[in-house]
Amino acid sequence: MGAMLFTREGRGVSLFLLYHLTVPNPLFRLLRLVTPLLLGVAVPSPGADPISYRLQLDTISDGYDGQMCWFHPRAGAIPGATPTVVLTMQRWNLKRSDVFYPVVSLTSSDLGASWSPIIEHADTLGRHRLDATREEGICDFTPKWHAASGRLLGTGHTVFYANDVLMAVRPRHTVWSVYDPAARAWTAWAKLEMPAEPRFANAGAGSTQRVDLDNGDLLLPVYAKPLDAKAYLSTVVRCRFDGKKLSYVEHGTELTVAVDRGLYEPSLAKFGGRFFLTMRNDQAAYIARSADGLRFEPARKWTFDDGSDLGSYNTQAHWVTHQDGLFLVYTRRGANNDNVARHRAPLFMAQVDPDRLVVLRATERVIVPNKGAQLGNFAVVDVNARETWVTTSEGMAPGNPAQYGANGRVYAARIIWDRPNEAWNRH
Repeated sequence: MGAMLFTREGRGVSLFLLYHLTVPNPLFRLLRLVTPLLLGVAVPSPGADPISYRLQLDTISDGYDGQMCWFHPRAGAIPGATPTVVLTMQRWNLKRSDVFYPVVSLTSSDLGASWSPIIEHADTLGRHRLDATREEGICDFTPKWHAASGRLLGTGHTVFYANDVLMAVRPRHTVWSVYDPAARAWTAWAKLEMPAEPRFANAGAGSTQRVDLDNGDLLLPVYAKPLDAKAYLSTVVRCRFDGKKLSYVEHGTELTVAVDRGLYEPSLAKFGGRFFLTMRNDQAAYIARSADGLRFEPARKWTFDDGSDLGSYNTQAHWVTHQDGLFLVYTRRGANNDNVARHRAPLFMAQVDPDRLVVLRATERVIVPNKGAQLGNFAVVDVNARETWVTTSEGMAPGNPAQYGANGRVYAARIIWDRPNEAWNRH
């Protein structure tokens, strides 16, 4: 598979074939320059040449009791000769909307060939009782290695329940926790102190993807709104982490659109010296670009390179980064998937043109299949220079996903690069 050159008449010429011709690199660059003049085509920019990899889909666990399933499976990797992968997830009560129980974790020290027993972290990553009816917990937790401190740092946000039912109007705070590999334990979750302003009354980093800078600072995407507002803004917060405490330093451009709930669940990537932010909206997915990770160009809707809408809406998207190419992982409509809530399966991965800010349709691949269950709550982890994993689970509601073959599986879609990914530990 590969990117395509499209003539004005719609005929395609495969860039994959051009790329693999046995011609010197300077000649290929010359072809890139003269082809538009000869054919009148749209040519992908540098960084959009096809990147070779193979896929391996592993099932970490399966089984469904009809009441709960695993949700938000997200992993961090502790570097080593063989990395230790720490996978966190939560039970989801299918009878109640967005009701999650304490974070659990399990580990693998052999690249997923085997996994430790599950450990529940109720005391540190569970709920706090506020009064006779209300509890405050956390959800949408994402671990990631922080190289400067040598710590596995997880971020997420708070959630409030009354009588084990999600509270419709509630504050929200970004939270963090640090993993102790010797004890296989997490520190008690703590809240990030944000500016005391109304627009940050409901502000969290749930399900977001951060970038760590060379100096150790974190660029952590969050989304926020006033307590009783409908629409969110998305922004990137620069934080400092000293190995024990996460602190706010500043935040950047506040991005939103006047469509339903605005822009939320942002995820950040760095590629080619620039930063890219993908954001969820109820009707479409959006993309924005920045030179410094804080100040962003206006957000625009995601499209394919032929100009058509990507078709992703009302769910997350996340990034896979290789030093030679940038990829988006997403779900979308139009894939024979009307059997899935919000078209949240299958899970796709495709390469992005970083200059035109479009998804290269010819590079799109299914990385997790549609078995009737939603797959839209997922995450990405760079395990080592050869492997990047996308972890997700079969959300067993609404409807009856089991009739299509779903069984509450927790997946690791392993992207195994043909060329080592030198960028794996740089972001």
